[in-house]
Amino acid sequence: MKNILILLIIPFLSFSQCLEGNCNNGSGTFLWENGDKYTGEWKSNKEHGQGTFIWAIGDKYTGEWKFGKRSGEGTFIWAIGDKYTGEWENNQQHGQGICSWKNGNKYIGEWKKGKQDGQGTYTWGEGTVYDGDIYVGEWKNNKRHGQGTYTFPDGTVYKGKWKNGDFVRNPKWELR
Repeated sequence: MKNILILLIIPFLSFSQCLEGNCNNGSGTFLWENGDKYTGEWKSNKEHGQGTFIWAIGDKYTGEWKFGKRSGEGTFIWAIGDKYTGEWENNQQHGQGICSWKNGNKYIGEWKKGKQDGQGTYTWGEGTVYDGDIYVGEWKNNKRHGQGTYTFPDGTVYKGKWKNGDFVRNPKWELR
């Protein structure tokens, strides 16, 4: 009977633990049972201040934290090779930032709640569908939206208004 009781309790035990330091209020390293690990500053048992979180799947964030959420300046590197460096709020890209994708695409500009939103420049990487194209202008919800200039590798330039990612209202083409 005693052995059965032990076998029933074991699955409910948590092996997450503070490996070193003070993981309540101070600096310390905490390891979760799934393999996630945080090293940095803590406040009220939450990541708060400067720190590095490494997920078991290989993603990594280094930067500022506020009460357990990515907030402030920081860099997130995905295990697949994509990278974002810039401002964060409530665990989302928010403010100015640079995102580089593994395929060579790059966005430099404003973000709002995890999406490209505001002024920004998007450059498509070599070998992608839009190889070498560049868009400079306004964005909304990850789409070209507002005034913008789209430049093709052959020098053709489109200046005009965009809505939900599409050209609208009398596009003007220029050859250079």
